[in-house]
Amino acid sequence: MSVATLTPATITDSEVKAFAKDWYHKLDIHAPLEEFRALLASDGLEMVFPEVTARGWEGYRDWYERVIRLFFDEVHIVKETKIIRNTGEKAEVKVVVRWEASVWKAPAPRSERIILDAFQTWTVQRSPETQKLVISRYVVDSLQYAEGSAKL
Repeated sequence: MSVATLTPATITDSEVKAFAKDWYHKLDIHAPLEEFRALLASDGLEMVFPEVTARGWEGYRDWYERVIRLFFDEVHIVKETKIIRNTGEKAEVKVVVRWEASVWKAPAPRSERIILDAFQTWTVQRSPETQKLVISRYVVDSLQYAEGSAKL
């Protein structure tokens, strides 16, 4: 009698799209930090932002705690998710997101609005514990500012 090995289901476009929408919703509402733990790989996590490369949960935590104190009135709109490589266990995904956020730089009399498209490459895989998608690598490839936008 042989024992069947369960293989994770292939990562689908619709799954990636729903995952990205959920990810950005949590960023928009400045969700409690712990809500992100289930969306991030527990081993080997690397997140490359324009200002810093965060590694592991602690790196993400430090980045998140800084940005939620810096940006407000955030809106993320996922414009595109496209799987460019899919091994079944992992998928490399191109993501384009429109990001709008306000920022106040003391002692300025008013806040400024940042409006840009962020072009990103994610690597997603299934969590060994839950079989749900998690991000193992997240790279901001480039930013394209809207005309009149404040800059980071």
